[in-house]
Amino acid sequence: MDAQDRDLLLAICLLAAQADGERSEAEGAQFDRLVGQLGGGGASAAVERARGGELGAAEAMAALSSDELRQDAREMAAAVIYADGVASERERVFLAGLRTGAGLASEGTAEALALAPLAGPLPDPGAAPAQPHTSRPSQAGIPAVSHDAAMDEMIRRQALLTGALELLPQNLASLAIIPLQMRLVYRIGADYGQALDAAQIKDLLGAMGIGAAAQVFDGMARRILGKLAGAAAGTGVAFVTTYALGHAAKQYYEQGRQLSQADLRALVARFRGEAEALLPRVRDEIKAQSERVDLQRVLAAIRGG
Repeated sequence: MDAQDRDLLLAICLLAAQADGERSEAEGAQFDRLVGQLGGGGASAAVERARGGELGAAEAMAALSSDELRQDAREMAAAVIYADGVASERERVFLAGLRTGAGLASEGTAEALALAPLAGPLPDPGAAPAQPHTSRPSQAGIPAVSHDAAMDEMIRRQALLTGALELLPQNLASLAIIPLQMRLVYRIGADYGQALDAAQIKDLLGAMGIGAAAQVFDGMARRILGKLAGAAAGTGVAFVTTYALGHAAKQYYEQGRQLSQADLRALVARFRGEAEALLPRVRDEIKAQSERVDLQRVLAAIRGG
């Protein structure tokens, strides 16, 4: 990817951030982070033309050098727009224009994932569901399984799955991680009798210091830079974040949702440290799962299909 393509990608992301006529402080901060990840400068000619209304999304998409980059641009723009979980009518029109510019006939996976239902089974091949709060009694010589042990195993499996998705070369794999994490929090909350909606879960993730937009940007930027440098994708961020999120959510619900934001952040930091210590011991397991995971099956499960 040359400098012109990089600057066009940044211009398209800037246009996505202001597609509804507003650009929040959070969107501005995320755009600055993306500039830092992709390199170059936020004041390139293409970005300045977009900022001044002289470069439109359709023109920028057409100027990209390959269909693959146009797909990257559309997915990154969708990640910007859906960072807050919703899209206004003007933002949907913007994305529709990008679909036309990318030669795509239907709604992208980013939009479909953002609108995916929270309820439903977690797409985790071979995983056993968490048991009810009471331990399962021994039967026919099979030892009892405690609720805590079953919940811990569910969290571990989801962390391994998101870690495996992070290793896949497809952009869509990165976009699947956030819905999986949100569904994990929903599943844990439901097990404790708390039926939260998407907005409440996003608020909880924010209170824990886990920004969905930041994760998507990091994943997409690493993937694009990895393709450019021929580097291996994935750094273990998804495994660490999902593990910490799941265990922090578990304690949050166990304590009746009484923890303060500071306590939540401290819990996440503690479990991040635990996950980082665990990561070297599970890297081979994550890699093996990435080689056999069926991405389309995972995406279909998230979308409720």
